[in-house]
Amino acid sequence: MRRALLWLKQDLRLDDHPALHAAIQADRLLPLFVLDPQWLRPSPLGPRRLGVHRARFLLESLAALDAGLRQHGSRLLVVQGDAERVIPSLVERLDLDEVLTLEEVAPFELDEMRRVRHALGVPLTEWPGNSLFREEELPVPLQALPSVFNRFRDLVEARVHVFQPNPTPHALPPLPTGAAALLTPLPSLSRLGLGEPLGVPATAFPFSGGEPAALARLRDYLWESRSIRDYRIRSDGMIGSEYSSKLSPWLANGSLSPRRVAAELHRLESQHGRDDSTQQLWHQLLWREYFRWTMRRLGDALFRADGLKATARAPRNLDERFHGWCIGRTGMPLVDANMRELVMTGWMSGRGRQVVASYLVNDLQQDWCHGAAWFEEHLLDYDPASNWGNWAYLAGVACDPQRAKAFNALRQAFQYDPEAAYVSLWLPELRGLPVEQRHAPFILSEHQFAGLDYPRLASIPEYWKPYLPSAA
Repeated sequence: MRRALLWLKQDLRLDDHPALHAAIQADRLLPLFVLDPQWLRPSPLGPRRLGVHRARFLLESLAALDAGLRQHGSRLLVVQGDAERVIPSLVERLDLDEVLTLEEVAPFELDEMRRVRHALGVPLTEWPGNSLFREEELPVPLQALPSVFNRFRDLVEARVHVFQPNPTPHALPPLPTGAAALLTPLPSLSRLGLGEPLGVPATAFPFSGGEPAALARLRDYLWESRSIRDYRIRSDGMIGSEYSSKLSPWLANGSLSPRRVAAELHRLESQHGRDDSTQQLWHQLLWREYFRWTMRRLGDALFRADGLKATARAPRNLDERFHGWCIGRTGMPLVDANMRELVMTGWMSGRGRQVVASYLVNDLQQDWCHGAAWFEEHLLDYDPASNWGNWAYLAGVACDPQRAKAFNALRQAFQYDPEAAYVSLWLPELRGLPVEQRHAPFILSEHQFAGLDYPRLASIPEYWKPYLPSAA
């Protein structure tokens, strides 16, 4: 009798799951998720690896996964501890023959995999992970992949790709003897020491965690509401749920397969034609893919302050200005509004992420690695490769020279929030100002500014001055 353990990590789904499809050949199967308390402790850079919003999303995803497993004759065991102790202990206690899991690309997760493998007395088999392409499907060998995204994209698009994700199995093997006695309810956020986040009606991500919610969103965005049709013209938006696909949190924790998204997107194009919006969503999937293979190829280079090249462009400062940036009290309204949205909801638009990252590095001259670590704690859609890869690009320490330029935060404010609607949403202390002054309260006289519960910029950058409104 073959008895297997399925180690689930960032792959919380039944659809298109290579390790799960291999595991259905077992006579007995134990699906396991290990919730490591280390994620909730301060990292070497200060922030936790898992904050309250992503923890809530994770618990919702685990509950949904357990419900799906029940429908197919199985259950999910969630154990708190570190994987290198939990997994060997379960293998020995339940007399299991093998462990199956998906591949990883990030250094922390790869180290964990090595430790588990070393501690096990049975085989640990890795199956292709949460990428669009398997390594053998890449257009060139891994070490020959281009370091610049546009070249990577061109190589990928020179081939025709057909994505055929595997459907959810009809039935799963029963649990191993004795495993049912180990099942316990999921811990609450309070029991994890995080507390319950406040509901925020203005959130741009009003969705739940889990595979059913992910597939419902994919179906709605592409086929029912057809919001995809406006993606190109709305992708720089910052208010509401429909300016982007919002698929990234589910992709990040594996509740949604990128191959499923690509298959549905290409099916849509085959029926209704390709346009700029479908191509833009496809390119976003390719950016995610590019960062995953870049991290796989270069290891921990994307986590170093000098990135992929020694450069003077990356400041190493860390002072009180970083704290002001974290809590949305820099005195630059567009930056502060985005940072408050992040802390209150776990979400921030793509445009906002570029603006606040550039502001931290280029205007405040702070260490970009600490900004990336702050995002790691707070982002619902935190993904190691995309997060650290994008930060390295915006800090000017990656390979693409076109991404090293600074953003003019004031110009961005007036271009992408012309009526100050976004700033007004998240900075209530500025709502009493005339609309044209809400992006630049620092132009007010001392007397006018005195009544605002808002920090004042110490100095106005010269390159902002062409975009300053009148204080009159």
